[in-house]
Amino acid sequence: MLLQASAPVCPLVSEPEAETAPNWYSVCQINYTRDTWVKLLQPPSYFAYDKAKLLCQTSEDTWAAWVPDHGEVLLDRSHFYC
Repeated sequence: MLLQASAPVCPLVSEPEAETAPNWYSVCQINYTRDTWVKLLQPPSYFAYDKAKLLCQTSEDTWAAWVPDHGEVLLDRSHFYC
């Protein structure tokens, strides 16, 4: 049996914000690209991975991303490591 993943439709509707990064955490100035894996500061659920694959940029500081064992999420750049 073959499973085919469908391409995400952007932009995603924002989920209620959990916790944001601490005030001391500075947002890095790296230019991210589609298909980049990033380390999350806090996974979206207890069973989700702590990494996310960037799918598409929805605004200057926001990315639609896919988290294994969770699904699609909307991430601010302050939610993941450089």
